[in-house]
Amino acid sequence: MWELSISVETKNIEVAKFIYQTLKVKTAEFGGVVTCYEEFGKVFVLVACPKNEQEKVLDVVEKCLTKAICNFYKKNFLMENLHLPLHEKISAVAFQKALINFDRETDFCIISRNLSLKKNFFLDSFYEFKLKALREKWGEIVALANENRDYLVSNEAFYDLLKFLIDNLEVGQDEIDVFEDENGYSISPQVESGESFEKLSDEGLVSSLIDICPKKINLFCKTDGDTTGFLRKIFEERVNVCYDKSFEKIENFSVLK
Repeated sequence: MWELSISVETKNIEVAKFIYQTLKVKTAEFGGVVTCYEEFGKVFVLVACPKNEQEKVLDVVEKCLTKAICNFYKKNFLMENLHLPLHEKISAVAFQKALINFDRETDFCIISRNLSLKKNFFLDSFYEFKLKALREKWGEIVALANENRDYLVSNEAFYDLLKFLIDNLEVGQDEIDVFEDENGYSISPQVESGESFEKLSDEGLVSSLIDICPKKINLFCKTDGDTTGFLRKIFEERVNVCYDKSFEKIENFSVLK
């Protein structure tokens, strides 16, 4: 059997949960066994598989760790260093999510270039000591945003920047449907993302759609509310609004005038 131990500091337990849950599902087809335990202020995720499946499982682990760094560590970095004017919560969530996904291909490349998995892998140490260039790259983006914070007080300027970021994200799905009911929103087809798609809040929906970045969004809703208007602002012509019951297709138009 081939074995690997991945340790994460307890303060980053959400990262450890993500790694454990992802690897448990993704390595099963290769005979992978994944367990975890907490000890000495760290959470340990243990992965084992038959030696003949080692390369395939290693590929899964590397992709999982790369995604964990880009999702969780980048989010924490932005929260600690980004100082922008306060907008409504949904706008702040969207802007942060757009920055997390922006230029992700380069982030992945920097991480994978430095990633070397031995028998014991310490994720927090790897991030701290091996990914200085990555943090410098993120810092340049944050510095640019902070330097222009006075300009971004304007809603129009803020949405222009947000739309620019979203327009430059890699498309992850051709077409998806979003359904609204009294309990929130659901997405179909369900796709792999860091979000749970059972029922989403307004902010959760916006966050998930930026993660997926589809070419076309069919939004089935009861009324033309604030969230619908917000999605039209940031995704523009990608959004088709269909009202409940009649599901009448509404022609695309931009609400920014």
